[in-house]
Amino acid sequence: MTFSAYYLLAPGRYAERFGLDFEDFAVGQRFRHRPGVTLSQQDNTEHALDTMNSAMLHFDAAYAGHTAWGRPLMVSTLTAQRVIGLCAKTFARRRRLPGFDEIGLRAPVFGGDTLYAESEILAVDPGGDPDAGVVRVRTRGLNASGAEVIDLSYRAEIYRRGRGPDADPGGPPVSEPRFAAYDLVDGDLRERYGLFFEDCRPGERFAHHPGYTFLHEEAIGLARRSMEFAPGYHEDPPLVTEMFVLAAAATASTRTFGRVVANLGWYDIELPTPVRAGDTVRAESEILDARPSRSRPAEGVLSVATRAVNQRDEPVLSFRRSLLVHRRDADGPYGPAGYG
Repeated sequence: MTFSAYYLLAPGRYAERFGLDFEDFAVGQRFRHRPGVTLSQQDNTEHALDTMNSAMLHFDAAYAGHTAWGRPLMVSTLTAQRVIGLCAKTFARRRRLPGFDEIGLRAPVFGGDTLYAESEILAVDPGGDPDAGVVRVRTRGLNASGAEVIDLSYRAEIYRRGRGPDADPGGPPVSEPRFAAYDLVDGDLRERYGLFFEDCRPGERFAHHPGYTFLHEEAIGLARRSMEFAPGYHEDPPLVTEMFVLAAAATASTRTFGRVVANLGWYDIELPTPVRAGDTVRAESEILDARPSRSRPAEGVLSVATRAVNQRDEPVLSFRRSLLVHRRDADGPYGPAGYG
């Protein structure tokens, strides 16, 4: 059973959905979460300073150079935070984490290290809560060499089928193999990460999930970092810069078009309704055309149209893109990088 990452809304129209219902979990299941994440010393410094961590080992390279580590050590809570976050595709229907039994730190983590996560289901407790059950999980964080760097044992409250946010995806799950949420690898369920070129069919539409809510401080910060001086981007509520609206809508499609090699360009970009702080934008894409690449036989070219609306269902953005996408049977980065 590899479950499904897509639900049928109408013929040729699908909704992305992530996370398993409580009823889907069973003792002994093992999940290999993808993608991984590469941490940097900038991540380390910002996490330490944001949390007022005064241990200079994490942000003072001159000091750290005189310790046994020889360089700044990654803050353990940042490592834990990232590893838990890497599990989101499988545990996206989580209500909360009511407790950790143990967080074990097995090896040092430094800037430049890439982390992956693997989880095992230890126990499943239906309890008496009508909305959620409790799943006991052990999650291991591994570096790119496969060494275990952190081990977390915890309890996760998972919404039951038909309960909680996004309880009704709008239609039944699609059983087609191209839409499977996992690949079965040596008995483990390895998360998948987008459609191959051959899986993309002209005329099909995909409602991307989740939406993106723009925050007040975020909108102003983006304007400042873009050297945007126009008053509308700094007033209350501030406008969100058009390029960031475009970025949020385009990247929403990466859950379906995650096997992209390159974005070849945007066309016919229209922004009919301004986006302001507090707005939530949701995007949907339609595949217009799919053709093999003439110059790159391992890849194909997709023409994709994306439309985004706000929480009032007002159109805020539309555009077309050309995407270069990996083909299934060609040599690609997935096997060497541990993605399958």
